[in-house]
Amino acid sequence: MGLGVRFLADGGWTGPAGDALYAVLIYLLVAWCAARRSPWMVVGVALALCWIIEVFQLTGLPLLMAEAWWPVRLVFGTGFAWADLVAYAAGCAAAGVTDAVLIRRGVAGR
Repeated sequence: MGLGVRFLADGGWTGPAGDALYAVLIYLLVAWCAARRSPWMVVGVALALCWIIEVFQLTGLPLLMAEAWWPVRLVFGTGFAWADLVAYAAGCAAAGVTDAVLIRRGVAGR
């Protein structure tokens, strides 16, 4: 969905929306790997991973790797942006709240 928003839609909102959806994907991957953990622990780990990847962009290595093989750009990005950190926090928080509500109501099969 994040890639679809960025590539199929138009407007200034697509970048932050795509970043937030990327964070939701990371949240889901962490939740899948740590299925018995609380949503808030998953939020913390997912947010840390998102921020580590964003800060990694400051090294310039993701840009070099993306020049060698373009799909790397979809995972690591190519340039650091402070606003991305906020979008990641929003995406992880939204995923965590949704997860917590679903668990509390017994909807999720965790």
